[in-house]
Amino acid sequence: MEDVKTLQDLPDIVDKIVLLRADFDVAIEGEKILDNTRIKAAIPTIKFLLDKKSKIILLSHLGRPQGVDKTLSLKPIKEVLETLIGQKVNFFDNLEDKNFTSLNLLENLRFWPEEETNDLKFAKKLASLGEFYVNDSFAVCHRAHASIVGVPQFLPSFAGLRLEEEVKKLTQILKQPKNPLIAIIGGAKIETKLPAIKNLAKVADKVLVGGKLIFEIQKENLEPNIIVASDDIDTKDIGKESIENFSQIISEAGEIIWNGPLGLFEQEKYAVGTKAIAQAIIDSGAYSVVGGGETIAALNKFGFLDKMGYVSTGGGAMLEFLAGKKLPGLEALEGK
Repeated sequence: MEDVKTLQDLPDIVDKIVLLRADFDVAIEGEKILDNTRIKAAIPTIKFLLDKKSKIILLSHLGRPQGVDKTLSLKPIKEVLETLIGQKVNFFDNLEDKNFTSLNLLENLRFWPEEETNDLKFAKKLASLGEFYVNDSFAVCHRAHASIVGVPQFLPSFAGLRLEEEVKKLTQILKQPKNPLIAIIGGAKIETKLPAIKNLAKVADKVLVGGKLIFEIQKENLEPNIIVASDDIDTKDIGKESIENFSQIISEAGEIIWNGPLGLFEQEKYAVGTKAIAQAIIDSGAYSVVGGGETIAALNKFGFLDKMGYVSTGGGAMLEFLAGKKLPGLEALEGK
């Protein structure tokens, strides 16, 4: 982050309009927000900018709509924000509206297909709404989308408080881990998780692998400190032997990083492994960094989220960062 300007570098922004790329891609059912972790994560940066007397335009996506899909509108987010911040939020759904209040929220960015194709005309149109740009959305920094890499080409750009904190935490684990460092990688999608597993094996004392990955990773040549779950329950959870083995390793940890559940935790029968490993992390007393939407959902289900050391909002971005890859969103803030 040496080449990235942070909020401490902001000039006088009294009455200036700041475009704030937040991450409100939350679990939603109808109009009910099931998990507001990511919304809460944006509040410190929002309050910082409001205290500086700027006007804010909040930008975010929600889900994967194919064009306009009212079931994925950001309107329910507006109501949660108003409760958390304690002031009205002006909601608008077109790029021609310039009647801004102190706090504004634009409709789901992915309602415009140009967002995901990183159309520069669209990025320039977004940029024309404001005078400064702040990226506080670590979770989508691995996406080369218009609001992430396009807008910074047209406005003075800065990292938000949450983004700065996420990068510092993950960098510290890779460069200055508290040994023994234990990494736990679960879930599926071997093609996205294998690079992170192999890179973590270079810095971690042990990398524990569970979830569907245990069946997907079998053909790979792995370093001896990568330990794959040895038994399973119906291929949908890690078995008793793996739970005991992993828990013993975790009990000796100095620091733990975890991304991905160990089984199909949504079903009680297959939530045993994930819950047991979460409990082992808590019992170890080691500092823990956890990330990924499903991991957070599991910890919320068990009532364990507030017992973790640090909760990263990133899933795919966290994995790519841990794999040693350059994130387009961070490079855009560096002017690259």
